[in-house]
Amino acid sequence: MDQEQQSILLESASRFPPQKGVKLSYGTAGFRADASVLSAAVFRVGILAALRSLKTQSVTGVMITASHNQVSDNGVKIVDPSGGMLTQEWEPFADALVNAVDAEELVRLVIAFQEKEKIAFARTQSAGILLGRDTRPSGDFLLEAAKQGINSIVGAVASDMGILTTPQLHWMVQMRNKGKMASESDYYEQLSSSFRCLLDLIPKEATTYKIEKNLVVDGANGVGGEKLEFLKKSLNDLVIEVRNSGKKDEGILNDGVGADFVQKEKVAPRGFGPDDIGTRCASLDGDADRLVYFCLKSKNGNEIDLIDGDKILSLFALFIKEQLSILNKEENEEKNGYHVTLGVVQTAYANGASTDYLKKQGLEVVFTPTGVKYLHEKASHYDIGIYFEANGHGTILLSESFTNLLEVKNNELASIAKGSEQHRAALRLLALSKLINQAVGDALSGLLLVEAIFQHMGWSIQVWMDLYHDLPSKQLKVKVADRKSIVTANAETVVIRPSGLQEAINSETAKFPRGRAFVRPSGTEDVVRVYAEATTQEAADSLANSVAQRVANFCTA
Repeated sequence: MDQEQQSILLESASRFPPQKGVKLSYGTAGFRADASVLSAAVFRVGILAALRSLKTQSVTGVMITASHNQVSDNGVKIVDPSGGMLTQEWEPFADALVNAVDAEELVRLVIAFQEKEKIAFARTQSAGILLGRDTRPSGDFLLEAAKQGINSIVGAVASDMGILTTPQLHWMVQMRNKGKMASESDYYEQLSSSFRCLLDLIPKEATTYKIEKNLVVDGANGVGGEKLEFLKKSLNDLVIEVRNSGKKDEGILNDGVGADFVQKEKVAPRGFGPDDIGTRCASLDGDADRLVYFCLKSKNGNEIDLIDGDKILSLFALFIKEQLSILNKEENEEKNGYHVTLGVVQTAYANGASTDYLKKQGLEVVFTPTGVKYLHEKASHYDIGIYFEANGHGTILLSESFTNLLEVKNNELASIAKGSEQHRAALRLLALSKLINQAVGDALSGLLLVEAIFQHMGWSIQVWMDLYHDLPSKQLKVKVADRKSIVTANAETVVIRPSGLQEAINSETAKFPRGRAFVRPSGTEDVVRVYAEATTQEAADSLANSVAQRVANFCTA
């Protein structure tokens, strides 16, 4: 790094001094805190995004959002060139950079990291960073901080893409690095055209059922409601009513609304009541990367049947499995069969009933530690990998080799069996690959895929709810002096330290029919999280309490 670049960095960083006592850690959600203390962190993330772009010689992204957090919070995260999250190898540097005590230490850290990573600086434009923000009032001034961070790296250029959902920015970065059109209008066109394609391929027998095409969506008073209002104009085969869309005086972002609220509290969001009983409803979170469905019960307008990420995953898996079965129909498996690896990826928080159901359908189910970065990476090992967390965040990944195979198969069938079910199955999977956002969980693309599959199968929401019934569960937190005293393995399902704790958990679990429990240290606070499930809520509560007591005993011994 030459002297001029050092001077620019030093002068710019001096304008954004960190607040004393504020220490931040980069996780799945990036950095999050009260918006009033984030300016310095966002400025420094701008520097980080520029360095990442220089290192990879690709476009990166910076998203200003705090997702489902309260409106006074905000956050910032980097979109890697793949369209996914920042590579884990750079997270320690992100932490060090954001927590540098002053401008001088920041410059020293950047110089050392540049030398270690062999990042070349250039006088001409050599780094491109796309910027996005959600609808939070603090987004404007934080976005300006990010721009100044980017501009402090010579050759880096920031492009403000405006107010976006988080998945839209991820998609734009991914498409830009593939050399494809990547504007917001391109995003809408790809989703709507793929959705229409799937509807055009619905089997004739499915159209004999009366499909309820009305859908009511809770937009969490966030950016997703605003974008869905625009997107729905191009969806003639689906009637969408958006509530909590973020319009003035309609409500507060994430306050009694949104997918996170609905999934955790298991009640209807604000703006829904007895008049909606029997209607298919969905809820987005604040930045539209989570999606859950729900149906209001008749006995109480506030009670709901929740359809969470586990059931969304099950719906997608059944549809894909069906299309693969059709595609391989009448093929000689040894010579012409298409040996596709299809994997379902869950965490230990997935309800045991969902896992049992998926396995009974003949699907391969594997587990990872908690966190989207682990789920996404594992899903990428399959030709088709599907992952969802219960909170409604997830997506489908289709490998490039499988997508290429589909294109070849489609061309073959178009010439010898155009319009056959095999041909239509290939077309459906190709349409799915474009409708689903493969960069990250996307509530808008996920919602359209759910609705397309619903019409394909001719299902009611009750059929979906009855696929399986969740086992009652309970989650608790146990305060401990040092969460690192708990060490887990096997995707966080087994405790290996302290010695004897896992045996104690097993002893408690054995007391309950279909009992299951695990514990894991929190990634952000000195607590140990306890999860338990059993055949009744009373049993799940009792198991969780007894396991929590065991944790307390072992961690204070």
